[in-house]
Amino acid sequence: MQQLRVHGGPDAAGAAAHDFSTNANACGPCPAALEAVRAADPVRYPDPGYGALREQLAAFHGVAPARVLVAASASEFIMRISAAVAAPGAAVQVPPHAYGDYAWAARAHQMAVRQGEGPAAQGVRLVWACEPSSPLGQAQAGLAQQVRTLAEGVPLVLDCAYAPLRLEGEATLDETLRQQVWQLWSPNKALGLVGVRAAYAIAPPDADLPLLQQLARLAPSWPVGAHGVALLQAWAGAAARDWLAGSLLQLRAWKARQVALCADLGWQVQASDANFFCARVPAPAQLADDLRQLRAQGVQLRDCASFGLPGLVRLGVLAPAHQDALLQAWPRC
Repeated sequence: MQQLRVHGGPDAAGAAAHDFSTNANACGPCPAALEAVRAADPVRYPDPGYGALREQLAAFHGVAPARVLVAASASEFIMRISAAVAAPGAAVQVPPHAYGDYAWAARAHQMAVRQGEGPAAQGVRLVWACEPSSPLGQAQAGLAQQVRTLAEGVPLVLDCAYAPLRLEGEATLDETLRQQVWQLWSPNKALGLVGVRAAYAIAPPDADLPLLQQLARLAPSWPVGAHGVALLQAWAGAAARDWLAGSLLQLRAWKARQVALCADLGWQVQASDANFFCARVPAPAQLADDLRQLRAQGVQLRDCASFGLPGLVRLGVLAPAHQDALLQAWPRC
């Protein structure tokens, strides 16, 4: 029987009325992006080379269009680059607590998984990083040193899923170091449209040519449909940038209120720079039962056991009405 991956979001019972289990921008959807998606033409194929889209994204990031690789989603690119570097006896290095698809993709291609935030050990063919990290929303310790000590030909992919949703702190890598890593962008979270699957990667300027060629060979035809193209084009536009900047102000206020509410419940809130945070609940042995009771009342949290953090829950920042629902539903309130 196939093992199921653990994610937040809708489950067999459908979508929860008060879903803290995902990290989407709770101020969304972004009006400009939603309008663009609704206006997309689903009758025709997109340009298979995504020329105009890649030029827009390249201009947005100030890079050459040749460095932009379109992906069906961040998860699709994780699987694709893992396949591209796979080799007998190879290993992939992932942070101690991280998005499960990094390790899942490595094992799918018969590679070992090594956890750590230090320099890559011998035999490592791919290194993953994420900042703000998942699930903790923190800076990744030792990231700059990892980049400086990368072995020649070993790609480090920086997952930027939560970079647009940073509410505090500063990025670890300066621009010089960022140019030495792959950047993976999935803006549907920041735009509050996670149901539209589309992403892209930015290759380093001196990316390994055989790796680039292999990634092109492994890519499906038309990885992104018309709605995904519309989402990414809107993401690169001024209207979405302005809306996102305003939403961060609102999220900061909501986060402060939500952190205080969790503290009042006796939860130990962990530091986070992002629009989500983790908290340790009292009597963690009862957590599974607590989460079931919450779900029955329409409140869903993300159990962090699958991240290697038993006894912790992760909460995306939501509006006050949802926070109040959590307060009323918590079994031991």
